[in-house]
Amino acid sequence: MPYLERNGDVFVLNLGNEGEADKDIRFHPDWIATVNDLLDQVEKAEGPAALVTTATGKIYNNGLDTDWLFGGGNVDKLYSYLDTVHAVYARLVAFPMPTIAAINGHAFGAGAMLATAHDFRVMRSDRGFWCLPEVNLGMTFAPAMNSLLRSRLTNQVAVEAMTTGRRYSGADALAAGIVDAVADEASVLPDAVTRAAALAANHKPNLAVIKRALHARLLKALAVETTADNLGAFAGI
Repeated sequence: MPYLERNGDVFVLNLGNEGEADKDIRFHPDWIATVNDLLDQVEKAEGPAALVTTATGKIYNNGLDTDWLFGGGNVDKLYSYLDTVHAVYARLVAFPMPTIAAINGHAFGAGAMLATAHDFRVMRSDRGFWCLPEVNLGMTFAPAMNSLLRSRLTNQVAVEAMTTGRRYSGADALAAGIVDAVADEASVLPDAVTRAAALAANHKPNLAVIKRALHARLLKALAVETTADNLGAFAGI
């Protein structure tokens, strides 16, 4: 389960399991609940503060928990499940302190969108991909996901990423404007923490107001309930 550490003014939310290199990290409902609980703790911080998310090993986040969804007999929960995922994105988009994703490894599908929901992104340069494989898996993008991607990516990058399933390396992602910086394996997290610490003094009440206004249209879109009508075909459903 995710866990929280602190480096000076910077909260580091590790998305994986403490004490082990993570083989797979996905949006399981229990994982989502734990992340929200930890974000609750971070939001209580007073004074300078910033948030970095990362993981350990070759995975940052591999997206929706399709084993739980399709193999666990939970297909009937699809729409409400997606809404809980979108709520995590919305929370990060409007988070009342600076946020940086330290993308230590693969960020696929909903995991790529998780990184994209942060203010800034630092990606490992030597290994790992940022990728939206939905088109290759027969899946569509929920309206909330589409809005998130369209708000963060240039139109042509969105076209390429969403309609081809291209796997972007760190250098590719930097060139496309998907991430803001790249670093080698040992430097991804320290770089993100350094950048976050430099912004921590901006943790004031006005930052939350600025973010809500800046992202008002996106936040409205992320709050739209997912239904059969607006989701369309999703992995054959």
